[in-house]
Amino acid sequence: MVQLFEQFLGVDQVLEKVIYFTASPLNKDKNSRQSAFLNANKLINGKKFEVVRGKYLDKTIVCPKCKYSISRPEEKKTDVNLSIRMVADCVQNKTDILILVSGDSDFIPPVEFIQKNYPDKNIRVYFPPSIFSSNLSINMKQHKGKAVLLKNNLPKFLNSRMNDIVELDGKTYTIPDKWK
Repeated sequence: MVQLFEQFLGVDQVLEKVIYFTASPLNKDKNSRQSAFLNANKLINGKKFEVVRGKYLDKTIVCPKCKYSISRPEEKKTDVNLSIRMVADCVQNKTDILILVSGDSDFIPPVEFIQKNYPDKNIRVYFPPSIFSSNLSINMKQHKGKAVLLKNNLPKFLNSRMNDIVELDGKTYTIPDKWK
């Protein structure tokens, strides 16, 4: 992750840290693959890579017509954790540039708060390959911010691929076969 985002830096810019906000999937296989990915990133990048976890809770959804119910996982705390961290980093003057990697328009309120109260902070939004928010994109244009479509940056993804096996200090992580 750090290697990917370092490729977006301009002259004289330094990437201090990639902070990855997520929740552990309830599915054991998905959780195992995510853990391997995050642990390998921590191993490779040390203090430049931080994970902040939310959690999943089962949410019951009931059909109003037939009363059939299903249970599906819902991610909790991740958006709030990310929003608070963005604002806190501005309040504590820990950053000059914030890069939000999301296509979730729920982040417009913290982005607008920072734009209004910390106009010296530069905010950029990078949209993941399959997620886009026209509202976030419009906000960036209105505030002369930068919006980046990551799907248009395939060479940067390819340049930042991890090796199939990551080893350091006696720890080893292997890429899941499903990802090859």
